[in-house]
Amino acid sequence: MPLTDSEIRNAKPGEKPIKDKTGKVTGRETVDGPYKLTDGGGLYLEVRTTGAKLWRYRYRIAGKENVFAVGEYVQAPSGETKEQTQSRRNAGMLTLSEARARREECRALVKQGIHPAHYRQAARMEQSARNANTFEAVAREWIAKKKPGWTPYYLRQVERFLEADVFPYVGNLPIRNVTAAHLLEIVRRVEGRGAETVALLVRQWASAIFRYAVATLRADIDPAAALRGAIHRPKVVHRKPMTRDQIAGFVKALDAYGGYRTTVIALRLMLLTFVRTVELRGAHWAEIDLDRAEWRIPAERMKMREPHIVPLSRQAVELLRELHTYTGGRGMLFPNYRNPKTCMTATTLNRALERMGFNGKDSIGFSAHGFRATASTILNENGFRPDVIERQLAHAERNKVRASYNQAEYLEERRVMMQQWADLTDEMAKDDDKVMPIKKAAA
Repeated sequence: MPLTDSEIRNAKPGEKPIKDKTGKVTGRETVDGPYKLTDGGGLYLEVRTTGAKLWRYRYRIAGKENVFAVGEYVQAPSGETKEQTQSRRNAGMLTLSEARARREECRALVKQGIHPAHYRQAARMEQSARNANTFEAVAREWIAKKKPGWTPYYLRQVERFLEADVFPYVGNLPIRNVTAAHLLEIVRRVEGRGAETVALLVRQWASAIFRYAVATLRADIDPAAALRGAIHRPKVVHRKPMTRDQIAGFVKALDAYGGYRTTVIALRLMLLTFVRTVELRGAHWAEIDLDRAEWRIPAERMKMREPHIVPLSRQAVELLRELHTYTGGRGMLFPNYRNPKTCMTATTLNRALERMGFNGKDSIGFSAHGFRATASTILNENGFRPDVIERQLAHAERNKVRASYNQAEYLEERRVMMQQWADLTDEMAKDDDKVMPIKKAAA
C-alpha cells in the first residue's frame, strides 16, 4: 500500500511498523539497523537509526539492479514562497508528493537507458558551468582580450559604465539567461537619466560581449542585436572653433588666470600642439625630447593605436622647460594634485575655460577638445596642405602604405607648420584691434 504522510511522520528508528493486508499498522517490530517503507513503483523510504528519512528509487538497467538516492523526506511546509520551495527542492528536501513526481522523472530516464544519478551529475556540471559563465565573468574575459588594443581611457570608460549600469542588474546571471528584455530595461534606465550616448555604448558593448560568448560556445544568440534602434541617437553637436579674435581674447584671459600655473601651461600647450586632451593630460616626460624639440607619443596612448610625433615650436619648448621646474621630478607632465599616481582630469581644463568665460551657458561653448578644430580651420584657411594638417592631427590614414609615407615625408613640413602656427597665435594675441569680447562673440 502507498505511504501516507501520517505513517512517515510516525516512523521511528529501530521500530519498523507491521501492516496487515489492508495496510493498517497492527504493531511494531524491533530492528537493529535501518529499515524500508515501500511506497510503490520502485520508490521507498529508508528510515535510519539516526532518525533520518531518505527517499530511494530502485530500478533495473540491462538486467542489473540499481538504487538512486532521490532526497530526504520533509513534511510539506506551510506558507512557503515559490522561491523557498524551489530552493528546498534543489537541496533534495522533498515531500511525499514531490518524491513521487521525482520517481516519475526517474522512470522516464530509465526507459531511455539513462541512470538518474548520471543525469543529475551532468545537470549539476552544466549548472556549475552556467554559474561560472555569468554575464560579468564573460564580460571581464572579453575586456581582458580586447584591452591590449584599447587606450587606457577607453578601457576605464568600458569598465566604469559596465560596473555602474550593467553588472548590478545582470552580472550574476548565467549569460544564457540574460534576455533582450533585461538589456532593454538597462539601456532605458541609462537613457532615462539623460545619458543617451552611454545607453548606445552599453548596448554596443553588450552586443560585443554576447558575440564573444557565442564564438566561445557559451551563448547561442546575441539578444542585444534586437535592441538596435531602441535608443534615440542624440544629434551630434560639434564644438565651434575659436575665431582669430577669440584666440586673442583667450591668450589674454589665460595670462590673467589666477589658477594653478600648470593648468595655464596645459591650456597653452593645447593651443600650440592641438593634440587630443587625453594625449596631453597623460603625457610622460620620457616622451619629450626638448633638445630635438619633439614629443613622441607611443601607440598605446593614441586613439588610432599608431605612434605620433609632435614637432615642438620654440614657444612650446619654453613652456615645457618651465613646466619641468614644477613636475620634472615626476613621471607625468601633469600629475593629478589629489592623486599624483594619475594624471590631470579633463574636468580641470574645462573648468578653467569656464572660469575664463569660454565654456558654459553664457560663453562661446568652447571645450578643451576644440583646440583641434580651431587649429585645423585656421591652418586650412592659411593655405597649409590638408595632408600635412591631417597628419599632425593624427587622423587615421586608411592606406597603410601612404600612412607610412606621410609619417616620414611630412615631418619637416609639419615642423615648419607648427612653428608658424605658434608665431601666428602670438601675433593674434598682440593685435589689440582684432580682440573681440567673449560675451559679444557668443551673441
